[in-house]
Amino acid sequence: MKIINEARLIFPSLSANESFARSAASCFAAQLDPTLEELGDIRTAVSEAVTNAIVHGYPDTLGDIVLRLRLLEGRVLEIQVKDKGVGIPDVEKARKPLFTTGGEERSGMGFTIMESFMDGIRVRSAPGKGTSVTLRKQVSPRMRG
Repeated sequence: MKIINEARLIFPSLSANESFARSAASCFAAQLDPTLEELGDIRTAVSEAVTNAIVHGYPDTLGDIVLRLRLLEGRVLEIQVKDKGVGIPDVEKARKPLFTTGGEERSGMGFTIMESFMDGIRVRSAPGKGTSVTLRKQVSPRMRG
């Protein structure tokens, strides 16, 4: 697919940057004129992906998180959240509802939530090398009255 526009942000894995990433993604998505529901879906999925990178990717240290935003032809928004943290030993197991490595305060629903709000999700990870989560959503054209 042809790239129409793109941006990349790099920020440290501080919990305060989760809201920054969510806001940046929604501002970038605004050029597609999404509905409030679509914008909410995008914000929620980005929040989950970035929180996973912060909590699970860098559990005991700070590291960089890369947020790549792309607008592709056909009104497709692609968002990649990438870290160079501890990685996921078993991606299939990690994507199952209620599985978590974050302790009892974590719900284990992050990937399930991302899947429910986006049209597609791809997770790539290698232990000791990090994780890349790519989210895609096609934004509907709005009818003007």
